[in-house]
Amino acid sequence: MDMLSRVADSLYWMSRYLERAEHIARVLDVYLSEQLEEYTPDDDDQRWRTVIESIGLQVPDDLTEENVGLWMAFDLSNQSSIVACVMSARDNARQVREQISSEMWEHLNRLFHRVRAASTTDDWSADQHEFLTEVREGAHLFQGITDSTMNHGEGWHFIQLGRFMERAVSVSELVKVYFRDHIPEDNEEHHEGSNLLKSCTAFEAYCKVYTADFKPLRISEFLLLNPEFPHSVCFAIDQIELSLKALPQSADRRVGDRALRLVGKLKALLSFSQIDEIMAIGLPVFLAEIDRQCSHIHVALHQIYIDYPVESAIQF
Repeated sequence: MDMLSRVADSLYWMSRYLERAEHIARVLDVYLSEQLEEYTPDDDDQRWRTVIESIGLQVPDDLTEENVGLWMAFDLSNQSSIVACVMSARDNARQVREQISSEMWEHLNRLFHRVRAASTTDDWSADQHEFLTEVREGAHLFQGITDSTMNHGEGWHFIQLGRFMERAVSVSELVKVYFRDHIPEDNEEHHEGSNLLKSCTAFEAYCKVYTADFKPLRISEFLLLNPEFPHSVCFAIDQIELSLKALPQSADRRVGDRALRLVGKLKALLSFSQIDEIMAIGLPVFLAEIDRQCSHIHVALHQIYIDYPVESAIQF
């Protein structure tokens, strides 16, 4: 294999952490915006707990509604806080500076210093939306800089793998948490549907396809099965397959073929499933299968490119 496992690992996790920071900033921004609406105290308590669980985290015992935003944005004891994710992305980028463009490093370094500075100020309440927007736009700009300034070779494909693996898992988790307690009938509208779409940067794209018809079947179909929307699970798995096919395969064909088989299996599940069939077997069952297969793909990638035996990389 041409690329060292250390480099592949750092590029993969740099991308995953930055994608996670952008995702959390978007989810948190939607929640804080909706706080302005009128809800009962019980609604408020349930909503912030749901927000934390929707990004795959456990609710700490000492967390309250008053400090949930600070915990998700700045608390370094929370390894998935925005600041912690940006720091981890920068740490990984620093280890592979020779593999990424100077423009990528400079932008990520500026974003790191910006979020670190924000975490030490006392004006979080006044500038919440501005800060979260800056994080989202910073991540988007990094993606654009990466695509424009880096060779689309092995390193770029590891960045793609990290980005879209994180995206597939994050969107699946959001859908699972939003619809876990109650799946309304198809002719009912889910009052949180628009929030879910906004949390996946999908509101406008969804409305272009289904108009403002926020029904759970349509929302689930769009976020899971749409092959054209960049934040759908189906689209993410397609991109993972493209990058995996572009990378050199392991000399051990059994290991290399396993990753492609796993990706192909999940792609087929998403490409040929119908939303009514998914609801018939149960949305939680379907989402659990997505999570399980994504986990297997991640492990296979690690075995092939990160933790492979030296002899498996030797070509005879």
